[in-house]
Parts: sequence; C-alpha cells; structure tokens
Amino acid sequence: MAVKKLRPVTPGQRFRTAPAFTEITKSTPEKSLLVVKKKSGGRNNSGRTTMRYIGGGHKQKIRIIDFKRQKRDIPATVKAIEYDPMRSARIALLYYVDGEKAYIIAPEGLQVGQSVSSGESIAPEVGNALPLAKIPLGTIIHNLELKPGKGAAMVRSAGGYAQLMARDGKYATVKLPSGETRNILVTCYATIGAVSNSDHMNVRLGKAGRNRWLGKRPRTRGVAMNPVDHPMGGGEGRASGGHPRSRTGLYAKGKKTRSKHKYSDKYIIGKRKK
Repeated sequence: MAVKKLRPVTPGQRFRTAPAFTEITKSTPEKSLLVVKKKSGGRNNSGRTTMRYIGGGHKQKIRIIDFKRQKRDIPATVKAIEYDPMRSARIALLYYVDGEKAYIIAPEGLQVGQSVSSGESIAPEVGNALPLAKIPLGTIIHNLELKPGKGAAMVRSAGGYAQLMARDGKYATVKLPSGETRNILVTCYATIGAVSNSDHMNVRLGKAGRNRWLGKRPRTRGVAMNPVDHPMGGGEGRASGGHPRSRTGLYAKGKKTRSKHKYSDKYIIGKRKK
C-alpha cells in the first residue's frame, strides 16, 4: 500500500498524507456480514458523560471478522480486498467451497483469486492458519491466539507481525511486535504473513475535522485547566504543571502500572523494548 501526498489547494490538505487505496478491489461490503454499530457518545445508561472527548463521528457498520478460522481443511477463495472503517488493516472477503462467506484480516501480499485455508496439514503459505506446532521456525505470523480455540487476540493491527522463534515441549517462543518474547501453547493457531496496510503509520490527517469524523472531540490539556479540575492546572502565567499526571493523580510518564504478581509473568521470557 502507498501513501499519497495531495496538492495543497486548501490549508487542510497542505500537510495531509492519505492512503492510496490501490489494493481495495470492492467498495460495498458483504451485507450478510454487517452489524449496526451503536454509538454512546461517551455516556452511560443514565445519560451521564463517563468518558470525555467522545462524540459525533461518521456512521459505521461492524464487519464480522472470523478470528477463529474453525473451518478446518476447507479451502476458500479470496473474492475481494475491502476497507474496514473500524480497523487500521484491510480485510479480505472469503468464499468457502461449501458456500459460506467470511471476512478475515488481509495479510500483506494476499491477492484476489488466491486460495486460503486453515488446519494442521496445510502448507504454511500467506493467509493460511496453522497451529504453532506446525509452523516452521522463523516464520512471520499474525492473528495469534493466546488460548486455543478462543480466536486471535494479538498482532491484528496494520503492519504488525510476530516471529516464531523456538519450540520446547508444549510451548512455542514468539517474538511480539513490542519486542517482548513470550511462551504460547503450540496448540494455539496463527496466520502466516504480516498484516496489510503497513503504511497506515505514515498517514497524517491534516486537519482537526478529520478527527471529528472519527468520533474524537477536542481534548483540553490539563495545564490549561484550573486547580479544581486537574492536578496540573492553575499557576501564574503559563505554568508547566509539575509532574505529568492524569486527572486522578496517577503519574503519566514512566510509572510502572503492571501488577507485580500478574499471572502471565511466568510466560514472558524477555521484556518489551523500553
């Protein structure tokens, strides 16, 4: 995928970089795989704002993504690569030979007309889902399960990939995008390849209005508030606000928030990059 630079005919387009959408082959989604998304505007069941800076935004519909890939050894043909407003990656529409349709996260390099499947005895090719026990060491993977049969939980966003490093007994060692090295059960499934739309990180919105289309309202800085509203508020002139912290007083930079006795610590071999 490429990013295009627009001619600066308006101030909002001067610094904007937009996705080129060259890989998209179909503009209308599959109706049977759509669900209406209900927006709350950051309000709870009694109508009070519990999350600030949320509201508005363009109407969206949820595409039902198959993260479990439980149709084992049944080949499917890629009919289209589509845009999903709910996620950064592209999605692929699959037609199974038994007539069923499904969406999956599209890996980099997946082409329309290609055949993909999932199971223990299939080839480790792009788009195929296999258990970690059957994937060759060193392979780039995504859509990684943490619990067998629960569905992909990690490495699902644009450009993300993990790498299978080793296997020992019932555990496989996987290096995650964060740099963390972790043990995962070899019975967990993963999909071969890296997630599509790797240039998503290079997109610049260009104007505040595009954030409003995404449902994000303007965010007030803590240092611009009064002391009654924020720990960093108040002071004479443009005071820096002291130590950066949240509205509830928790330090915002550097303070470790992970539990010292987290259950998954025993699976982590190497910590993530600082």
